[in-house]
Amino acid sequence: MAIGTKVYYEDAAVGADIPQLEKGPLTTAHLMRWSAAMENWHKIHYDKPFAIEHDKLPELLINGSLKQQFVMQLLTDWAGPDGWVWKASFQFRAMNVVNETLRIWGRVSAKRDGPGYGLVDIELGIVDDKGKESTPGKATVALPYRGGKPVPYPFVPPQA
Repeated sequence: MAIGTKVYYEDAAVGADIPQLEKGPLTTAHLMRWSAAMENWHKIHYDKPFAIEHDKLPELLINGSLKQQFVMQLLTDWAGPDGWVWKASFQFRAMNVVNETLRIWGRVSAKRDGPGYGLVDIELGIVDDKGKESTPGKATVALPYRGGKPVPYPFVPPQA
């Protein structure tokens, strides 16, 4: 399923991959612009001598909040304007550094009917260009039923 294609609950098959998002190679300009936008002035994101010599890092680090934004972009692109990203969680388990290309991926892990829409569980992560997983996680996305209404806004989660 291509990004921009309207997706319905019935289209989400357990075990199916959702369209990947690729970012990079991420340069120092990307990191500096994100640091400025987020007002995150920690030198490990833009001052290479500081990152390497002072903090003993291998290179400038890609901001965790930027990786978080990539995860949310993956999910919202897939859900489309009629769906809703209900919840997402992930862990930063490895560093990603400048000049890497990141692949943000997701796979449908479960589905369940909801009140007027379906709920789709996604396992997800971020893999670097060497295949190392740095940011495993999971999410739940609400998708409309085919022939049904868009997921309501504001979104009210179903009762557990």
